[in-house]
Amino acid sequence: MTDPAYSQLTAEQLDAEVLADFRELSRFGETPRGGVDREAMTAPDVEQRGWLTAWLTERGFRVECDRVGNQFGLYTWTPGAPYVLLGSHLDSQPLGGKFDGAYGVLAAAQAAWRLVRRFEESGHTPRHNIAVVNWFNEEGSRFQPSMMGSSVYTGKMDADAALKTVDLTGVSVAEALEAGGALGTGDGPEAAAYAEIHIEQGRHLDEEGVTIGLVEATWAAQKYHLIVTGDQSHTGSTVISDRHDALLGASHLVVAAREIADRFGPDMHTSVGQMVIEPNSPVVVAREVRLHLDMRSPDESLVAQADALLHERIAEIEELASVRIEKDTAHSWGLLPYDPRGVELSREVAEELGLSHRDIMTIAGHDSTNVKDVVPSVMLFVPSVDGVSHNEGEYTTDADLCAGVDLFTGVAARLVGGALD
Repeated sequence: MTDPAYSQLTAEQLDAEVLADFRELSRFGETPRGGVDREAMTAPDVEQRGWLTAWLTERGFRVECDRVGNQFGLYTWTPGAPYVLLGSHLDSQPLGGKFDGAYGVLAAAQAAWRLVRRFEESGHTPRHNIAVVNWFNEEGSRFQPSMMGSSVYTGKMDADAALKTVDLTGVSVAEALEAGGALGTGDGPEAAAYAEIHIEQGRHLDEEGVTIGLVEATWAAQKYHLIVTGDQSHTGSTVISDRHDALLGASHLVVAAREIADRFGPDMHTSVGQMVIEPNSPVVVAREVRLHLDMRSPDESLVAQADALLHERIAEIEELASVRIEKDTAHSWGLLPYDPRGVELSREVAEELGLSHRDIMTIAGHDSTNVKDVVPSVMLFVPSVDGVSHNEGEYTTDADLCAGVDLFTGVAARLVGGALD
């Protein structure tokens, strides 16, 4: 494709490219209330993957998928050299926001394209190649666990186990990927470093009027898959004392999760985010409820204490509701820092650009939570207005979106030059 010389583009023109492409990306799965609904490998997700493939291919990137559907756009200056990966995820929660994840993929594509043009114009060949990545099933709403694609890429989850995972309708990951044309081969490119930019999904930056969050660590998290087993019976005729109500037991678990959060204060977040009730009939006492419960804290010892308390409450609830509760740890991670060199590198770029910044922790999990454990990684935030996320009202201003891409480009330039080698 023909473009004006990169050095001749103004800041306003570069910003316009970002915003135009983000508006186009936001069309896929758009909801009437301004959000998006595009769970992993549903039709809107397949369509936006096609859009990203076309966007990258037109600009000289080679696009491929690995064996679990991670989508890579590769630009190779030096055959055989590893890649600096830039990215996030395009899948969303049901009735979710259009910024979560998708902004990070778009920012990665824009930053990589800026660098390609810059190096073409200068004739300079950087130390590392560059790749844009759209990680598969980061959200974990259709297939559990979350961050599935990056978990397989980093060796934290077996690929075959991921491919055999089924959604609530019985469709497997392998079947969904094959139907969507995203079932590739191999393990993906070798990474020299990784960088991700994301909306904060919290209110610190917005309330403080700070443009960039330099992520120094992630909160520890423990996620559980709980199965409450009772006995199916008639809601009208069955004597109350004879009932083994799985939904009653599950309801007590929901309350217990909130009580644990209240007990430990603001440094403990808990929730129950999904229930599947069987047989889910208005005149039948539930025989089984499957649910997901998670606990997060910046203090690993609090997570351990909360876990012990949850075990106590499970035993009490089993007796109280006359049910049986099975507990599996579905997904967990500890309080581990990001590479401090990456934090300082990002701080230097922010100061060069005159962008306000602060160190911050991430409460939510991101693909970088996995990747940082295998290669040097950088995680960055831009503000979320009022901290809203996983909601159609999710919003980040145009100015912050564009500032984030500027910063991300500067960080990526240093990474392909080998700054974290």
